[in-house]
Amino acid sequence: MLNEIKEATEYLRKHGVDHPEVGVILGTGLGNLFVKEIKNPIEINYNSIPHFPVSTVEFHRGKLIYGEVKGKKVLAMQGRFHYYEGYNMQKITLPVRVMKMLGVKNLLISNAAGNMNLKWKKGQLMLIDDHINLQPDNPLRGENFEVLGTRFPDMSEPYSKKMNKLLLKIAKEKKIKLNEGVYVAVMGPNLETRAEYRFLHQIGADAVGMSTVPEVLVANHMGLPCCAISVLTDDCDPDNLKPAVISEIIEIAGKAEAKLTELYVALIGKL
Repeated sequence: MLNEIKEATEYLRKHGVDHPEVGVILGTGLGNLFVKEIKNPIEINYNSIPHFPVSTVEFHRGKLIYGEVKGKKVLAMQGRFHYYEGYNMQKITLPVRVMKMLGVKNLLISNAAGNMNLKWKKGQLMLIDDHINLQPDNPLRGENFEVLGTRFPDMSEPYSKKMNKLLLKIAKEKKIKLNEGVYVAVMGPNLETRAEYRFLHQIGADAVGMSTVPEVLVANHMGLPCCAISVLTDDCDPDNLKPAVISEIIEIAGKAEAKLTELYVALIGKL
C-alpha cells in the first residue's frame, strides 16, 4: 500500500499538482457546479493515475481536478468510489491518503443520502455531526503503518468542530437551511426496506448512504481534519414509502448542488 500511495503521489506531482491545501470529494450528482468554481484547472483522469480505481457508476465522472478556489489550491475528486462496486476498502480510500501526502490540510466531503428525519424534506442539506458505520469492512483493517497513523485512531470527533461551526455560520449568513444530523453508512447497492429504515432511524440515524465513512475513517487515521454535507435526495418514511427512482434522486441532487457549492466555496475562503 505504501508503494501505491508513493507512486500515485509522485505521478500527480509530475503532472502539476503542487501542494494542494484543500481536498474535496464530490458525491452523487454533485460534480458540476463546484468544478466550475475552480480557476486554472488541471484535469487528470483516474485511469491514468497509478493504482487509482476507476468509478463504475454512470453518474460519477472520473477525474481529479486541481486549481484555485478563493486563493487556495484545491484538489477535487469528480466522482468517488464505493464498496458495492467491488473494490476493497483500501482501494476506495487510496485517494484520501494520496491527498494527505500531497499536502492537503482540510478535506471537504459531499454525498447524496436518504432522509429518515420526518422533520426535514428532500432537497435540503444535512451537515454530518457524527456517523454510524454499518459497512462490512474497514479501510484500517490489516497491517498498520505508523507512518500513516496509529493502530487505534480515536473517533470522538470524526468531523472537525472548527469547520462545522464555520459552515453553520456561513449557512446562517447566506440564509441556507443546513440541518445537523447523524449519517449511517450501509453497503448497498440496493436501497433499504421499510423495516430497515425503521431500524436505522431508531438506532439514531437521520440520513442513510453508501459512502463517506471509509474516507472519514482514513482521514482521521492520518490526522486530516474533515467535514461532510449530505444532500437529502429522497424521503424515507417507512409508513409512506414509494419506489425510489434514481433519475429523480440525481435531479434533486443537482438542484441542491448550488447551495452546497456556495457553502463549500465560502468555507474554503475562510480556511
